[in-house]
Amino acid sequence: MKRLLMIAYHFPPLAGSSGIQRTLRFVQHLPKFGWEPMVLSAHPRAYERTSDDLMADIPEGAIVRRAFALDTARHLSIAGRYIGAMARPDRWVSWKIGAVHEGMRMIRQFRPQAIWSTYPIATAHLIGAELQKRSGLPWIADFRDPMVQDGYPADPLVWQSYKTIEERTFSSARYATFTTPSAARTYQLRFPSAAKRVVVLENGYDEETFSTVENAGAQKQRIHPGAVTLLHSGIVYPEERDPTQFFEALGQLKAEGKIQAGSLKIRFRASVHDDLLNSLASKYGIAELIDCQPPIPYKEALAEMMNVDGLLVMQASNCNEQIPAKIYEYLRANRPILALTDPLGDTAATLRHAGVGDIVRLDSASDIVEALPAFVDAIRRSKCTLPLPQIVEQASREGRAAQLATLLDSALSK
Repeated sequence: MKRLLMIAYHFPPLAGSSGIQRTLRFVQHLPKFGWEPMVLSAHPRAYERTSDDLMADIPEGAIVRRAFALDTARHLSIAGRYIGAMARPDRWVSWKIGAVHEGMRMIRQFRPQAIWSTYPIATAHLIGAELQKRSGLPWIADFRDPMVQDGYPADPLVWQSYKTIEERTFSSARYATFTTPSAARTYQLRFPSAAKRVVVLENGYDEETFSTVENAGAQKQRIHPGAVTLLHSGIVYPEERDPTQFFEALGQLKAEGKIQAGSLKIRFRASVHDDLLNSLASKYGIAELIDCQPPIPYKEALAEMMNVDGLLVMQASNCNEQIPAKIYEYLRANRPILALTDPLGDTAATLRHAGVGDIVRLDSASDIVEALPAFVDAIRRSKCTLPLPQIVEQASREGRAAQLATLLDSALSK
């Protein structure tokens, strides 16, 4: 079996990031397609939050090494301040020194045939580039989403460091993968000489985990008896998933008598920004409609998705080239989905392809006022459209692993 060295910051026991799932499920499924993964990650001290929730999902016997790493903001700051150069390209740049050393040890010991590194921690690509340079092994750089955009990162020095990493990556990586078609097109235009090496490799859902949750036989029960419950599962980023217009719409609908306390609940699971949500709820007079809940273990979160009346997507138009990984789990959960997102973005296109038609702009309170009552009424009458099973099946993590294995095989043949 061929071996793959995988460089990933997001890996158990890190808690609170859906980005963990991409690497973890590749590690689980790649052996079925002839590739044995070996993971090079960061020491858990670098993580803000840890949990053993997903540790059992790491295959028994899998090789996982964790290199020295610090979080500059937490470990190297004085009175909350630190030298900017110590956090470029990101707060975990200290990981590079130990990871390159440990990575070369792994290469000498286990003789992998290829290297793979994954963003959104940019330091991972620095490590991948250095290991590729020293070993000569083919390298696949998994960007997921765009790194450099207009105005992002906001810090000009960080922006320049990201740009430098992009340029180095596209000069030496055998392939660069992205999770959405729009992101891939952006980089094909940005690096035209490397256009044929840019590949779309979407996120997905893990069927084994969903089947385990279903077979556990958790009995369906209404979370809020008498009320339709809509769930947003995951972080509510204040800019990228700004809920202000949604909350304004809820306030207007309540004032007009179109929704009543006790008839509708909006549950936010692990939003990270409960204070923002509660402040907006108070501002618009809808506190009784909002239900903020803390993080729960991953399988419990999936069970909750399958038990609520409907699922809520929130994504601003400045993220049109991104598709939240949670979308694929929403589709597999087989519940009605209301997408508050730009109809022109990749998230909307993916949902439409799966048969989801309730798509409304997140930044338009008037559009939400028009769409939400009809969506809730359709749930009450059991008339909502559910995702198309034949499309959902195509988005399994196992299928994505097969695509990565094919790409790795191609990298070896070039």
